[in-house]
Amino acid sequence: MLTILQTAYSDTRAGDLAWALGREPLPSLATLDLDLSDARVQLRLLGASHQVLLEDDQGSCSETVACMPGSSSPLPLGVSKRLGAYEYEFAARVEKLSTGSFAGRAQELLALVADHPNGLAGTFPGSPHAFTALLVQRVEQQVCWRTWHSYPQEGRLVATRTRVGVRTREHLTV
Repeated sequence: MLTILQTAYSDTRAGDLAWALGREPLPSLATLDLDLSDARVQLRLLGASHQVLLEDDQGSCSETVACMPGSSSPLPLGVSKRLGAYEYEFAARVEKLSTGSFAGRAQELLALVADHPNGLAGTFPGSPHAFTALLVQRVEQQVCWRTWHSYPQEGRLVATRTRVGVRTREHLTV
């Protein structure tokens, strides 16, 4: 699903993004509720940021990547932690692209997410390549999502990848 966010694009930077687990739901500009077998997922666009809420019979998990004033948790390159019954893995990377490459990559990602039944993307009025996009899927016994945050004024694209599952004796399941 592709939506135009009803908010002005704020001149944030890729370096302003912070990461947090366990935050309560924040006010959103757009949401997408999904059932992935026994897991309920809510994708939330928070302007130049995202929040993913996951809930199943084993518990819940909340991931927020946002420009959060006063946050002391910068965006990590990688995290692997145990959250109650969940095993959580997160990775992030920042790409620096030329103006032409940035425009092409933005169009490619928006087309991928907009046409996917488990995707949510929001563009900002006044800046055709300013967007936040999320895509979630079940991969075997895990719930996985990818996100992209674009910063056209810097030519930077922040991409994240997350996997969440419940640890069992043999393998990770949800």
